[in-house]
Amino acid sequence: MNQDHPPSPDDSIPSIGQDREDRLRGAPPPQQVPISTSQQRPIVTYTILVLAVIIYILQMASQNFMGGTDLPALYGMKVNEFILQGQYWRLITPVFLHGSIMHLGFNMYALFILGPMLERLYGHGRFLGIIFVSGFAGNVMSFLFSASPSLGSSTAIFGLLGAQGVLLYQNRQFYGRVAQRALINLIVIAGINLVIGLSPGIDNWGHIGGLLGGTLFAWFGGPVLAVEGIAPNYRVVNQRSMGDSIRAGLSVFVLFGLVTVVYVFLQMS
Repeated sequence: MNQDHPPSPDDSIPSIGQDREDRLRGAPPPQQVPISTSQQRPIVTYTILVLAVIIYILQMASQNFMGGTDLPALYGMKVNEFILQGQYWRLITPVFLHGSIMHLGFNMYALFILGPMLERLYGHGRFLGIIFVSGFAGNVMSFLFSASPSLGSSTAIFGLLGAQGVLLYQNRQFYGRVAQRALINLIVIAGINLVIGLSPGIDNWGHIGGLLGGTLFAWFGGPVLAVEGIAPNYRVVNQRSMGDSIRAGLSVFVLFGLVTVVYVFLQMS
């Protein structure tokens, strides 16, 4: 998955406060200044990577020792019939299950590419919120529109694509021209993957739901970046509070949860 990432806020960016009118009057061009940001490690990204690999090993072990039965998938994948019977955890647990080594490898590679940068900018809690909200939204959409069983973390991966797109758009003045190029690249990548998802055996409704869930969460709860400090000691800050993000995550979760409740009621009545 090739894509141009926006420059990290650790990179130099133009100084703030120089508008076009000033430059036309002969003001000096913006200077490049160093910006310091948090250097926290993407522990959530790496934890999910390791957890997914461990669970896949358990899947393979159960097949080898339980007569070919994949017990984690049997009790955790999205199966509409069981969800209608009240097994609602199946709208979350498919995020940690995979159907093959290639399936696992592709999704974990995408997480490795997208996760660290987003986690540093969103923070551990918000990033984990994107994963769960996107995975839930994707599995709800799959539950509503696809009768086939499904599993995989691609619902959450598409949510990360949506979150990165919102981050670039809402902070386009911060990132400058790079934001436009990266946004176009993201749209192309998402579009190609959605077209690929039209192939048999791929849960495209899950992809669409994950993309929608991650986009909504990021739009109302994602970082709105600003630069604070006195030259040369600038730093990047998030103008949105953790409360904003919690409210955004809960709102998206409740929205898709209510849709699920209504659908189940209609199916059972």
